[in-house]
Amino acid sequence: MPAGRKERKIMKIYYQHPNTWFGDCMPFGKDDTFYLFHQRDTRVPCPFGEPFGWDLATTKDFVTYEDCGVAIPRGTDEEQDQFIFAGSICEDREGKYHAFYTGYNRDYPKQGKPSQVLMHAVSEDLKHWTKTQDAVTFVPQPGYDPDDWRDPFVLWDDESEKYILILGARLEGDKHKTTGRTVYFTSDNLADWEFQGDFWAPDLFTVHEMPDLFKMGDWWYLITTEYSHASTQVYRMAKSLKGPWIAPDDDAFDGRAYYAGRTFMLNNQRILFGWVPTRANETDSANLWYRPEADKEDFIWAGTFVAHELYQREDGTLGCRIPDTVWNAFKDEKKLDDVKLEKESGRALQHVVTKTGDCYRYEADVTFTEGTRGFSVGVRAQEADDEFYSFTFECPKDRVIFEKSPNWPWPQMNNMGLERLIRLVPGKKYHVQIIVDDTIATLYVDGVALNTRMYTNPGEGICLGVTDGSAVFENQSIAYL
Repeated sequence: MPAGRKERKIMKIYYQHPNTWFGDCMPFGKDDTFYLFHQRDTRVPCPFGEPFGWDLATTKDFVTYEDCGVAIPRGTDEEQDQFIFAGSICEDREGKYHAFYTGYNRDYPKQGKPSQVLMHAVSEDLKHWTKTQDAVTFVPQPGYDPDDWRDPFVLWDDESEKYILILGARLEGDKHKTTGRTVYFTSDNLADWEFQGDFWAPDLFTVHEMPDLFKMGDWWYLITTEYSHASTQVYRMAKSLKGPWIAPDDDAFDGRAYYAGRTFMLNNQRILFGWVPTRANETDSANLWYRPEADKEDFIWAGTFVAHELYQREDGTLGCRIPDTVWNAFKDEKKLDDVKLEKESGRALQHVVTKTGDCYRYEADVTFTEGTRGFSVGVRAQEADDEFYSFTFECPKDRVIFEKSPNWPWPQMNNMGLERLIRLVPGKKYHVQIIVDDTIATLYVDGVALNTRMYTNPGEGICLGVTDGSAVFENQSIAYL
């Protein structure tokens, strides 16, 4: 193993190539197979230390994966694509595959050259790629920041009968100004592109990353990832590509610990391909962003791949759920007794499992009564001291958070951004599903997803809780791989 590289434990259900960290994913699908083009960061000596290209893994079920190795190799230190940043894969009308990607050279700004330029490669089989070196059309346009011009995404528009290429950008100037925007090009043939200007310029974020654009039913959806507000993914929806792009009440798919997802639809299943970041030094009290000058106790770039399946609600908004193949991979199921908890003032707890192991799934149907302040499902629970991590549903606030209990000495955990909006209605039944795989815990409930990391291990139990009210946990089960 190269010097400086830290060996890590292998995940059991989620995907991460050994001794690397899963970066941005450029998904594609053909027949019954998903192709995960992605970056693998060695973290030698830190994130973005060693240059990388695109590697490829394939899967049919998001449980088993085939490693196909390097798909598009990175260039030399003297070439534009010293690193190959994110992009997208598409298939043309003749069946040839095209990769549009960001060539990044960290040394170019000192030479007066743009660090980020869009580039192009072609393939006949999705596994062997030839770079065309077609970069001139895609250089950063006048007025835009030449060092924030990346993550192209290409699709065919039936209405205009043109290809559209969108990418993340920002205007030139101070990065404290929220001039992030998604810009676009159009083409008849994937070779000759014409710049069309801003596609979506809300002036909300410093820069847009990993934009995605797709249609489901009557609605178009535009996704972007931002790191200057909540550091998460957001989406907008419109009935036309010309907008207006409207924000739903809950415009996210997950919390802070899920980033840079792109989607692909195969066989009527649209999957969001994002990654759960790790925290350097593996500590819960870390900050939530990587800064080279800091003490390196942050959520940092790249991590572990987790697949969400997106679905459309009746009102057109999007929800997240577990792909059936992932949930059904857990076979050794044990039913648990129903539990009713109530306490008029204060918290009631009950431990329902004492030894889970480090990879399992749990589910329950939960209802709560009018006036209840909150209910919770705790993982890695230790019964003797009532110490655990908890998905806590705060009923008056219509949100679910991830926290550690007890939070003493304060703070035991920096959980900034580890929360989601969810409408909590007394008497309504909520189907709670949780997957734990080593340090990752993933919650799904009512179309809402929340990923987290845990870096201490108080115990191996599951405990249930209610505060200032009553709740019933029915149809509980736990299952293992």
